[in-house]
Amino acid sequence: MSESFSELFENSETQQNVKPGALLMGTVVSMNREKAIINVGLKSEGFISLNEFKNVRGELEIIEGDVVEVALESIDDGLGHTLLSREKAKRIKMWQELEAAMHSKEIVKGFVTGSVKGGLTVDIGVIKAFLPGSLVDVRPVKDFDFLQGQEIEAIVIKMDEVRNNIVISRKAVMQEVNSADREALIETLDTGKEVEGIVKNLADYGAFIDLGGVDGLLHITDISWQRVNHPSEKLSIGDKVMVRILSYDKEKMRVSLGLKQLTPSPWDKISERLPMG
Repeated sequence: MSESFSELFENSETQQNVKPGALLMGTVVSMNREKAIINVGLKSEGFISLNEFKNVRGELEIIEGDVVEVALESIDDGLGHTLLSREKAKRIKMWQELEAAMHSKEIVKGFVTGSVKGGLTVDIGVIKAFLPGSLVDVRPVKDFDFLQGQEIEAIVIKMDEVRNNIVISRKAVMQEVNSADREALIETLDTGKEVEGIVKNLADYGAFIDLGGVDGLLHITDISWQRVNHPSEKLSIGDKVMVRILSYDKEKMRVSLGLKQLTPSPWDKISERLPMG
């Protein structure tokens, strides 16, 4: 039996109120080897490639009867079909979530997937964001390779939907964390104490070591008892190292560190190795 006038009128009203880009809930009516047929309540059903419903392991995540969220691309493609997209729905949903996170300054998580001019690309769900080099750390960092493939926390600071551009800051998160950690760490710092830290940056004159909220300088002359031409000969960014606090100025928040001081000086017993004469 053909549709009644009231049903046709209702479908017409629905179609007039729904625009491309809208998120719709639809039911998986059936599936073949390549596509899923989705009913979103419009005059015609839509088709979506099954690839859009597979997880990272290639496993299909839907069955017939499931209700899924999709994005409307076109009510009619000219052949009487409604064009829908699951991938676009994920992007729109993620964009909305990131927009809310930006306004509330909520921390988001993502994986560093590549390097581009001036910074890094970070995958946050199905959306790529840009992490400028200046916002990678609380200190200037020239080499970002230590973050490749790592999950990071960041704050969304800028979104441009027209340019499909999202800018995030890892530095903002680290500043908040460091503020709390620093207060606790300051109370424990003491000259002569051995502490563990992470190499944050390398310079010609030494290495900056993150002690967990407070940075210390490991001068090049205190890296090894042997001559060191550049800190990179002994250290790499991201290395975990045990160091000794050589001096600590609480007012200026300056911490001097030593690595060679953890091993005996080769000069201590030189008299025992040299023949008397």
